[in-house]
Amino acid sequence: MTFEEQFLSYLKNERSYSPRTLLAYQKDLAQARAFWQENGGFAGWEAVKRRDVEVYLQFLSQQGLAASSLSRKLSTLRSFYRFLTRRKLLAGDPTVAVQLRRGGRKLPEFFYQKEVGQVLAGLNDGKPLTVRNRALLALFYATGMRLSEVTELQLKQVDLENCLILVHGKGNKDRYVFFDGQTKEYLQDYLQQARPKLLKGQADSGRVFLNNRGQGLSSRGIAKTVQQLFQKAGLTAGAHPHELRHSFATAMLNNGADLRSVQELLGHEDLSTTQIYTHVSMQHLQAEYRQHFPRK
Repeated sequence: MTFEEQFLSYLKNERSYSPRTLLAYQKDLAQARAFWQENGGFAGWEAVKRRDVEVYLQFLSQQGLAASSLSRKLSTLRSFYRFLTRRKLLAGDPTVAVQLRRGGRKLPEFFYQKEVGQVLAGLNDGKPLTVRNRALLALFYATGMRLSEVTELQLKQVDLENCLILVHGKGNKDRYVFFDGQTKEYLQDYLQQARPKLLKGQADSGRVFLNNRGQGLSSRGIAKTVQQLFQKAGLTAGAHPHELRHSFATAMLNNGADLRSVQELLGHEDLSTTQIYTHVSMQHLQAEYRQHFPRK
């Protein structure tokens, strides 16, 4: 029997739930599984992480689901994982620290690699502003830089050959961040082909990202651009560069990076800020402790 079948059997035979209630639980689990299958794949209930639950609830919230219905969806997942962990079918419960915010506040939002790739793939018409936008979006996602840091970024801070950037961060604290080969290509295309066209022979301020008048692109202009890119791709109407920073951190942790490394790359002074910002699951921290704490 599958985990779902065992759970539904338990509700029917041991809890004596009605057929209507059983059907509701079955539909809720099927809906969650289908969402994760369509957004990054589904490797089994044991592979679901806290961030997967959060992004699923965020999706439901954006679809206009009522607060009561959203609460029920989470309750179903909690009951399901409580059953699995108590029966020792699974070791961890990804719902244990997930909370719905009061007052209609949204859960933390971030984007899967597939979603960012979808937006980037649509930026292919070769126009100067499109080439700029592609490089801008790729840089945010690849480095986790703050909006203010990208806004003020100067050409002299970018080392294309070594794929790194010297970032002047908060509190006049410098740090290095890195970017991948694909982002390097996008930046090269922008800097060598599109940026000179945007500059239009004007005096060069040295700012990396320019507007259509050849001047440095403002923070407000960058934020509006990112919002429009995701809206045009049909993903969300409220995307913000901060969520790309969040996405970078989540992707790093999900692929095995340790918290200290992510803290350095994000420029956080306090590790606790990194933990909150990247919503590291309690299960991940427990696993790290059990793996690395010295025993006799």
